Amino acid sequence: MKKRVKVGQHSLGLPGSVLVRRIIGIALVVGGILGFMPVLGFWMVPLGLLVLSVDSSIVRRWRRRMEVRLGGWLKPRYPRLARWLGFEARNNGGNGSTRARHPDQPV
Repeated sequence: MKKRVKVGQHSLGLPGSVLVRRIIGIALVVGGILGFMPVLGFWMVPLGLLVLSVDSSIVRRWRRRMEVRLGGWLKPRYPRLARWLGFEARNNGGNGSTRARHPDQPV
């Protein structure tokens, strides 16, 4: 079965094999570290970590934390970009809370 990684509204298809995903992820991270060379770039590091986050709980937690931080930083500064990337701007009464409200709870 083909795996998918979702960031905001966008998703990326990945190979079904764990070994192939890990090889691709590690190759992207190593290639990104050598980003000063032609053809390779520093953009490969976050992409490699994204691929590795499918199978590694440590990298997945790191990615989720970074998504939350990025969304919190983008929403007030660039709301259109935040919406486009999938960080929906929510109006929570202005208290900054992101907890879901129970239907019986007053607004």
